[in-house]
Amino acid sequence: MALIKSISGIRGTIGGKPGDNLTPVDIVKFAAAFGTIIAKDKPATKIVIGRDGRISGSMVQELVVNTLTGLGINVVDLGLSTTPTVEVAVKMEKADGGIILTASHNPKEWNALKLLNEEGEFISAETGANVLELAAREDFLFAFVDRLGTVTKDDSYLQKHIDAILKYPLVNAKAIAKQHFKVVVDAINSTGAIYVPALLKALGVTEVIVLNGEVNGKFAHNPEPLPEHLSQLCNEVVQQKAHLGIAVDPDVDRLCFVNEDGTLFGEEYTLVAVADYVLGKRKGNTVSNMSSTKALKEITQKHGGEYFPSAVGEVNVVNKMKEVNAVIGGEGNGGIIVPDFHYGRDALIGIGLFLSHLADQKKGIKSLRSQYPDYFISKNKIELNNGIDVKAIFEKIKKKYKKNPINTEDGLKIEFENDWVHLRTSNTEPIIRIYAESDFETKANNIAMQLMRDIKEFSQ
Repeated sequence: MALIKSISGIRGTIGGKPGDNLTPVDIVKFAAAFGTIIAKDKPATKIVIGRDGRISGSMVQELVVNTLTGLGINVVDLGLSTTPTVEVAVKMEKADGGIILTASHNPKEWNALKLLNEEGEFISAETGANVLELAAREDFLFAFVDRLGTVTKDDSYLQKHIDAILKYPLVNAKAIAKQHFKVVVDAINSTGAIYVPALLKALGVTEVIVLNGEVNGKFAHNPEPLPEHLSQLCNEVVQQKAHLGIAVDPDVDRLCFVNEDGTLFGEEYTLVAVADYVLGKRKGNTVSNMSSTKALKEITQKHGGEYFPSAVGEVNVVNKMKEVNAVIGGEGNGGIIVPDFHYGRDALIGIGLFLSHLADQKKGIKSLRSQYPDYFISKNKIELNNGIDVKAIFEKIKKKYKKNPINTEDGLKIEFENDWVHLRTSNTEPIIRIYAESDFETKANNIAMQLMRDIKEFSQ
C-alpha cells in the first residue's frame, strides 16, 4: 500500500512487495543501513530499541534486533515501550543511537523505524540522507560469527522514566495527590495502557479508569487523538464523574485532555497550559511550529519571555529551541518538549506538569481552560497536479500580500492584524496544506478559503 522514506526513518504498511510496502526485506535493509552508519569507526556499538503495541511490533522487533546483532552491534531491547522512554534510555545507557518501532498515530496496518542519535534525538537531515543512500546501495558488511552483537532485554525503563519525572523540579506529586483526582485514560490498545496508569499512580492519583487497555494493537478507534476519535473518552469522563480525561497516541508522545463535563480541552492548548505553568516558575523563551496556535506567543509575552516559531517537524522545533535557549516548547498536536528533561515530545512529563498546574490552580480543568483564549484553526489541503510550480505560486501570493508580515522559513506564513495563515507542501503527499487561525471559526475558514482561491488562480 505505501512505503515512505524520510530523513528520520522509514514507515509503511505491513506486507506486500519489497520496495512498495514495509516488508521484512525493507526492515532488514534499513536497520542494516542505520546500524552500519552508527557503528562506523567505533570499536563497540550499543543501540537501544523499543516498540509500541502494534500487531506487527514483535515481528519487526525481531528482524531489527537480529539485523543489528548480525552487524556486531550490542542491542538493549526495552520491549514494549514508548517513544520518549526510548529517547530517555539512549542517554541513560550512553548508547550510540536508538530505534523506535512505531508508526505513531497511523492506523494498525502501519509500522515504522524511527531513528535516534546518541543524544536520544531524531537524526539530522544529513545522517538521514546517508541512511537512505546506503540502504539503496545495500552495501553492508555483516560480522563474522565470533564478533556477533549481544542482546540485553531491559524492562527497567518504565520505572526509570517515571522516577525521572518525579524528580523533575516542577512536577509536584504531593500537590497532585492532595487533589484526589479521578482520571479516565484512553490508552488506544498500546503501551499507554502500561505507562500512563503507572505514572498516575506514582503521582498519587488513586482512581484511574483505563479505556482500550488491552495492549494488542487492534486500535478501538482511529489512533490519532483528534476530537472526532475521542467520543468514548468524553462520554466516560461524564459517566464516571471524573475530574478529567487523558488521551495519548500509540507511542505516547502526543497528549490531550478532556474536561470534567466531557468537552475537549483542545490539543492545541496542551502546550499552552504546560507553558503557562513552566513560565510561571521560570522565565524564558518558547518555541512551537508555525502551524500552532498564537496563544503560546501571547502566554509567553505575558510572562515576559519571547516566542519563536519554527518550521514544522519535531527536529526543527528542537533545533530552534536550542538556538533560542527555550525553556519549553513543542507542537500544537499535543507534543510537549521539556529541554532540561530531554529534547523529545513526551506525553508522560506533560502529564506530570499539567496535573501540577491543575493542582496549583485548585480549580477544575474546565475553569483552567477558560483562562486561555478561544482561537480556531481551520485545517485544509489542496491536491497538486503533476508539473505544478509551487514555488512560482508562492511568489505570486507573496507579492499579493507584500504589505503583511511574511515568514518563508517553512512554506509561506502570512500574518494579518490578529490572524494568520500558513501554506506549506507536504513531505509525504502531493498536496499544499492551508492552516488559518482566528478568534472566530468562520473567520478562520474564510481566510483559508481566500488563500485556496489564490492558489487556484495562480496555478492557472
